[in-house]
This record gives sequence, C-alpha cells and structure tokens, in this order.
Amino acid sequence: MKTILALLAGATLALAATAAPAQTLKSVKDRGELVCGVSKGLPGFSAPDASGKWTGFDVDVCRGLAAAIFNDPNKVKFVPLSADERFPALSKGDVDVLSRNSTWTLEREAKLGLLFTAINYYDGQGFLVRDARKVTSALELDKSKVCVQAGTTAEDNTRDYFATNGMTLELITLPTSGDLVKAYEEGKCDTITTDVSQLYALRLTMAKPGDHIVLPDVISKEPLGPVVRQGDDQWFNLVKWSVFGMINAEELGVATTTIDAALASKKPEVRRLVGTDGNFGEQLGVTKDFVVRIVKAVGNYGESFERNVGAASKLGIPRGINQLWSMGGIQYAPPVR
Repeated sequence: MKTILALLAGATLALAATAAPAQTLKSVKDRGELVCGVSKGLPGFSAPDASGKWTGFDVDVCRGLAAAIFNDPNKVKFVPLSADERFPALSKGDVDVLSRNSTWTLEREAKLGLLFTAINYYDGQGFLVRDARKVTSALELDKSKVCVQAGTTAEDNTRDYFATNGMTLELITLPTSGDLVKAYEEGKCDTITTDVSQLYALRLTMAKPGDHIVLPDVISKEPLGPVVRQGDDQWFNLVKWSVFGMINAEELGVATTTIDAALASKKPEVRRLVGTDGNFGEQLGVTKDFVVRIVKAVGNYGESFERNVGAASKLGIPRGINQLWSMGGIQYAPPVR
C-alpha cells in the first residue's frame, strides 16, 4: 500500500512539475502581446523616438521575444519604470519581463524572488565630470559632490569606493536619471556616477556633450540583463534562450543579411540554431525557427549592439568585453544542442 501511495505521490508531483511552468507564456499568448518593463528613457537602451516608437538595445530583447512568440516584433507593450518601480512591478505581474539595464545580484534573486535570465551587457560603474576640471582618474575625486540614482547598486558602490580610498564625498541621491543630469547641470553636484553605458547615454542629453568626459576607472561589476519572476521555468528558459540565440547567431554568422544562406546551411550547429534540424524551439513552447524570427526582427547580438550603442550609434561605446569570446571579449552563450 505504501509503495502504491508513494508512486501516486510521485506521479502527482511529476504532473505538477510539467503543468506549472506554462503560466506566463500562455498568458502572453492569450493576451496577444508581451508586456515589457523598460527605463523611463535611456538613449541607446530604451527610449521612445520622435514618433513615440520605443527603440534600443534592451528594447530589442523584448521585440525579439515577441517575434519568437508571435512572429511579430511589434506585439509588445512597453511600460516605462523608474529604478525604484522596476522590481515591484515585475513581482506583482504588471510586466512579463523586465529589460531595463538592471544589475544581476544575489540579493535581487534570493530576497526579491526574481531570476536574471542572461547577461546581454557586461558593464561597470564609472564617473562623469566636466572636462574643465582636468580630472583624469576617479582617485582625484576627493571632496566631490556626487549625484547617484536611488534604488541602484551605485549608491553602496560609491560609498565603498570612496571609503576604501580614504576620500570623502557628499552623496546626493535622486529618483531618476533625468534628475541626475538636471542637478549636475545646475551645479548641485560636480560628478555623476552610474553604469558606464548609462553615462554615455546621459552625456548625449546634455546641452554640450563634448564638455563632459567619462573617466576610465571602472569600480564595480555590473552584469546587466532581462529579469523574470521565479517559479515559471518555461518562461525563464524562453527569455534566456532568446538572448542566447542572438549571441549564437552572431558567432555562427547568422545575420539579417545571411538568413537565407543559414536556412540552406549544411553545418550542424547552424541547422540546429535555425531550426532545420531538431525541435529545440518547440521544447521552449515556440516554433523551431524561433531564432530565425528573432534575427529577422532585430538582428543578431552584434547587429543590435552596433546599431543601438556601438560604433554605428550616437553613443559610440566600444564593444570591449562585450565582444564575442572568440574575438577577445567575454560574451558567450551555451550551444543549441
């Protein structure tokens, strides 16, 4: 009898394990659109253009995901969120995924019940100052008035850095990135600190961008990427492999201009990626050609990077460590197999 009960219990758990993960993807499909949390306007990463259309590196993650699900990158509703708003909005289910230059940390997963799916941008915290100050290193920022955004990892990082190096500061905490620029331009602070990528973006919004420099010092590790709620493995896997698909596509030479050749390729790695061999997309709850859909919609990882934040963009951020591992960087995705 005990054996039968144990088998029944095991079968029940197995059924629960297979049934539970489908919540978010089903909800998105039933709704007919993806709801994506983004910034309130960070050039290059997530910001509306002159016509109101959202564009950017983080936006491409969500448009690519919508393409994987619906074969339509426009089936996305973008919800702008401040740093303080972003994680509560995700936890409450106001958004399906957060793609908003957010740093992967232990506490955010263990305490907030969230999961970072992949790292789509390796960043680090830096400092922006006026060129007229003739500062060449963050170690020369003693007694500075430093503006930092509330609800970010930058607050503690800044305090730690100044204390470790025997420097004092006046830390001015403000709610939004726009407030940082306003306070800085009004002279309320003489330094802005946040992720280096964001400093490049904020500099573009200033009256005279050329009058300000981003110092070379990087004082922290800030791995950025899309975030989901815990408890839905299918959704976690789909978001994760959508990003990995873009990275693998670049590595294998699958781009918007080579997609037809990729579909006819006889290389096993390429065939698995584009869905002409195997049913990997179906295992995630979408179609075999989900990576093809993503690449057609937003390009591979390198195309998205260069268009939005890299050499081909107004930001002009060097590829640096975000280059592929095979090209001297550390960007790397597990294989599709």
